[in-house]
Amino acid sequence: MKTVRYLLPAALSFCCCLGMAQQRAYVLPPNPLPYDLLLQGGHVVDAKSHIDGIRDVAIKDGKVAAVAEHLEAKDALKTIDVKGFWVTPGLIDIHTHVYAGTGERNSYAGDNSVYPDGFTLRNGVTTIVDAGSSGWKNFPDFKDKVIDRSITRVLAELNIVGSGMRGSKYEDDLDDMDGKTTGEFALKYPGVIVGIKSAHFTGPEWKPYEQAVIAGNVANIPVMIDYGARRIERPLDDLVTKYLRPGDIYTHCFSGNRGEQDPKTGGPSKALMDMRKRGIYCDIGHGGGSFSFSVAAPIMASGYHPDSISTDLHITSMNGSMKDILNVADKMILLGETIPEVFAQMTANPAHEIKQDQLGNLSVGSVADVAVFSEEHGTFGFFDMFGAKDIGQVKLVCELTIKSGKIVYDLNAIEFDKWDAPKHSSDPALAGHWTTFSERPFGSQSSARWPSWIPPSQRKTVETGPPDVYNMKTPEEKKSPR
Repeated sequence: MKTVRYLLPAALSFCCCLGMAQQRAYVLPPNPLPYDLLLQGGHVVDAKSHIDGIRDVAIKDGKVAAVAEHLEAKDALKTIDVKGFWVTPGLIDIHTHVYAGTGERNSYAGDNSVYPDGFTLRNGVTTIVDAGSSGWKNFPDFKDKVIDRSITRVLAELNIVGSGMRGSKYEDDLDDMDGKTTGEFALKYPGVIVGIKSAHFTGPEWKPYEQAVIAGNVANIPVMIDYGARRIERPLDDLVTKYLRPGDIYTHCFSGNRGEQDPKTGGPSKALMDMRKRGIYCDIGHGGGSFSFSVAAPIMASGYHPDSISTDLHITSMNGSMKDILNVADKMILLGETIPEVFAQMTANPAHEIKQDQLGNLSVGSVADVAVFSEEHGTFGFFDMFGAKDIGQVKLVCELTIKSGKIVYDLNAIEFDKWDAPKHSSDPALAGHWTTFSERPFGSQSSARWPSWIPPSQRKTVETGPPDVYNMKTPEEKKSPR
């Protein structure tokens, strides 16, 4: 009996591996047409390309192939009607915490972080930046556990603390802040490590910010500051005028916790005004405790708007007042911004802030990260870090997300044909060119996993497609000799 118990898993494993090998052996036929996928009739907003109007967007081989007022459906394998929707580059969230999987409690290099794909793609986000969860000592582990395994493009700001964002025991350790070592390490991962982060420091010293700037200079990348505890020894305006450089990023800019608001007028403080004069970016970084309506509303009413919208995604903020990047964008719309403005703050602007201008746009030849949104109208409540509420009339909803030319999220099945349609609107054998989801050939019963009953509308239909991913056979195929 022991022999059976041990051999059965081995046999199943062998069969599974054989099926996987057969699946890998399948070669997707080439697409002879100019485009793989065509999004037709949407309102395209591409701030970098200065597009704000009705356009068609065509994709081929993972790249944007054309953006024009009218492109022919016959030139694409698959055409999707997106009339009435907004079409943008894939969104970019430059403040998240996604170093999950270590098992460390109460740590952003552990249990306080979340795996990205469950929170990004469904909101139109195709690129995120982990904001300092790892330092140079544990970045390789973060890269292995998360960056290299995610559908989302995960970039990183390296914490100036070598041990990363693991609580005050580590984050207040001045001896573990080495700008030269951190900057030289960042140079080993160009285009992946895109910034330096200092966060949560509670001491009076300037060393974290001095060392962060040293690292930024060594690697030629921006510094993002979460200014930690408010200390009279290091006023915010000194940070802005004496330490940070043009192109650096100040996150949590509407928290009001560290001198962002003028206490008399309610408008932006001198520090925020000096940021704008010096070219230091104002990033929302909403989080669980870094956005207040009583701060944001009067500052924005004065005409001072953020440069970028980000979430500060983590286990607390995801279910609190932040929720997701679209919820934060909805608050900006409530406070007076236009929809094209918030899209710019989630695409071209953050891409530029992290010096990744190849992202966040729909220029021909750029990577085909695209998002499609509907605009809902009604009465919607939003709350801030203090549980204070405001009411808005607009919500953005992600309908479709495309990463590197292929659909990875589809809220309302707008890419698919109805189950009893006589035939597919595009060749299911070529669906792998434009979607990550499989399409079963109509009328064909080449797998035991597919339904045995064929709708009357498809009984004369003959379609081919890729092999069933589970490599199942019909009873008839099992009986036939090899």
